[in-house]
Amino acid sequence: MNCMNKPVTIKDIAKKFKCSPSTVSRALNNHPSINEDTRRNLQEYAQKVGYQRNQVSLSLLNKKTATIGVIVPTINNYHESAIIEGIESELQPLGYTLNICVTNEQYLLESEYVEKLLSNRVEGVFLSISQETYDSGHYEHLEQIKKRSIPLIFIDREYEGFATGSVTIDDYHGAFKAVEHLIKTGRKRIAHLKGPNGMAVAEERLRGYIECLKKHDLPVDEDLILNTNFKVESAIEPVTKLMNLPELPDAIFGVNDQVAIGAMKVIRDKGLNIPGDIAVAGFDNAPISAYIHPSLTSVARPGRQIGIEAAKIFTDYLQSSEALPSRNIVLPSELIVRESTAG
Repeated sequence: MNCMNKPVTIKDIAKKFKCSPSTVSRALNNHPSINEDTRRNLQEYAQKVGYQRNQVSLSLLNKKTATIGVIVPTINNYHESAIIEGIESELQPLGYTLNICVTNEQYLLESEYVEKLLSNRVEGVFLSISQETYDSGHYEHLEQIKKRSIPLIFIDREYEGFATGSVTIDDYHGAFKAVEHLIKTGRKRIAHLKGPNGMAVAEERLRGYIECLKKHDLPVDEDLILNTNFKVESAIEPVTKLMNLPELPDAIFGVNDQVAIGAMKVIRDKGLNIPGDIAVAGFDNAPISAYIHPSLTSVARPGRQIGIEAAKIFTDYLQSSEALPSRNIVLPSELIVRESTAG
């Protein structure tokens, strides 16, 4: 009865054939040191009793684990899920398993996950840097990945100044296009809900916003630039401040769709019309953006393509003589105009 419940081991087979477990292991792996008859007898018996090889043990023997670490700040947003899908679509057919870790924007979690992934001997790490990692300025955990000669590829968010492979979006031009669109619809007092200070995506979108205002000879008003943290609720307080200014903004450009949606709630709660009184634009083109009322103008980011390109950097690296991945890809962003910014 016990034999039926417990999986058959190499030791069980060795006992049956009165030989050493190492002989059984070699026979099951077609080692030439074991004669053909013995190999065949052991393999047939193993199949008969339902023996399954321990892939983890085998992978350690082969020095390969066929696992990839993917570290992202959240999986609540469509964008991160799309990136993971892109990576998996390329690497799963090659036999890789994805080990997905979520940091919730925390540096300590990110650092712990890196340590665990390295101890589990992953063959590569795909990383979207957390907000706290930017804020703290720590990068020792990134150095640890490099020291192990394990390929590190930044996805979506990179750590500026840290040389490794990366796939990012053209955040600057995406923001520039969004603000230019608002200006062309007659808006002159455009506020910006900015992401966390120091984070590359937030800084690039801020730069696009500022450069576009300057190009069109509009003033850059510090009162109209307020911080958020990418979450919908983080827009409530700063937008309330904007609504209490002596002169209201006539448009708001959010660092992402979440804060833009938060802004829309505050504007409506004040009894104002979107886009009649205040136009609103976001960034990400999350699926919900097309279905809220009014539908939200947004900058589309090709999340799945980020994952696919990052996976290709990894597979190309495996076939190259490079010490570590060094290719940096910047994918274009696209403005999707909807009802929230109609002229």
